[in-house]
Amino acid sequence: MTVVDWCCWQKSIAATLLTCVISFGAYSGASAQAPPDFYKNKQVRMIIGHGAGNDYDLAGRVLARYLQKHIPGQPTIVVQNMPAAASVAAANFLYAQAPQDGTVFGSFSRNVPSQARMGQANVDLDPRRFNWLAATSLPVRVCIRTSAASVSSPADLFTREFIVGGAGAGSAPSILPTVFNRVHGTRFRVVEGYRGTTDLVLAAERGEIQGLCASFGQFRVYEQLFRDGKLHFLLRAEESPIAEIPEVPSIFDYAKTSEQRQLMRFVFSSTGFGRPYVFPPGVPKEHVQTMRKAFADALSDPDLVAEANRIKMDMTYRTPDQLERLVADLYEAPPALIETVKKLVPDQR
Repeated sequence: MTVVDWCCWQKSIAATLLTCVISFGAYSGASAQAPPDFYKNKQVRMIIGHGAGNDYDLAGRVLARYLQKHIPGQPTIVVQNMPAAASVAAANFLYAQAPQDGTVFGSFSRNVPSQARMGQANVDLDPRRFNWLAATSLPVRVCIRTSAASVSSPADLFTREFIVGGAGAGSAPSILPTVFNRVHGTRFRVVEGYRGTTDLVLAAERGEIQGLCASFGQFRVYEQLFRDGKLHFLLRAEESPIAEIPEVPSIFDYAKTSEQRQLMRFVFSSTGFGRPYVFPPGVPKEHVQTMRKAFADALSDPDLVAEANRIKMDMTYRTPDQLERLVADLYEAPPALIETVKKLVPDQR
C-alpha cells in the first residue's frame, strides 16, 4: 500500500466514523421527543378530580380545548370527572391505575401532596413519583357569610358559633375552618356531606348553612349574589391582601404567636400548587416532555388568555420545576412540624 493509498484509507475510515456519530446523535436527539405521529388519531383522557361546575372543572375544560391544538398530532381530549373523596380517588387512580402510555393525565386537589406527606389514610401515593406537567392559577382562599349569619366580622368567630359546610377532610371548605378552630380557638361548626362549592353555595342560599370557605376564584360566578347583599366576604386565609377585595381582613391578624403563624403557613402552602396536572409515574420521558411543552404553549396562547380574562378565570402558568420544588419542600419539613400539623387538619378517618 502506497502512502497515498494509506492516507485515502484513513480518510475513508474517518468519514465513516463521523457519519455514525452524526447518525447516533440524531437518533438520540429524536428519542428525547415523542414521535410526531404518536398522538395522531388518539383519544387522550383528562381526569378532573372535582365535580362539574367547580373551578378545577371549568378551568380544565377551557384548557383542554387549547391544549389539544398544541400537542403534536392534535389528539382529541376527553374530560372525565372523578370527584369522589375530595379528589383523592382521582389522585389514587392517576398514581396506580391509569395507563402509563401518555394517554391519560389529570388534576386533583392542591391539598393532596401535603395530605400524602402527612400520611392521610386514604391517600395511597407518593407525590414525588408523579410526572408534574404544569399548574394553573395562584389561588387565594376566603370564607364568606350569608346576610342572615350570626357573625359579621372575624372577631365574632371567637364568641359565636358559625355554621359552615364541608366537602370532606381533604377539601378547603373543611380544612380551613377546622384549622382556624384548632389554631385560634374560633367557633366554626362544620357540617359535612356536600359535594363541592356549587352545592355549598346552594345550601347557603337555602339557609342550611351560614357560610363556607373556598378559593376566591370559585366565587366569581356568584358576583350577583354579592352585589345583591346575599353573600359577604368574612375573612381571607392569606397574609397578603387580595387585590380585588383589599378591605377583607386576614385570619393571620388574629394570630397571637409566631408558632400559630408558622403552622398556618405550612397548612396553607398548598396554594402554591394551584390546579396541578400530572402524568402517572412510569410515563416515557419523551411523552412527558411533549406534554410539558404543550402546556406551556397552550397557557401562553393569546386566544386562551383572552378567554380566561373574559370569563375571569385565573390561568396563571406554574412550571413543573416550581411544583417539584414545592413537593421537595414538603418532604424537607421537620417531622415534629408534620406531627403538629396532623393534629390541626380535619380527622383523616
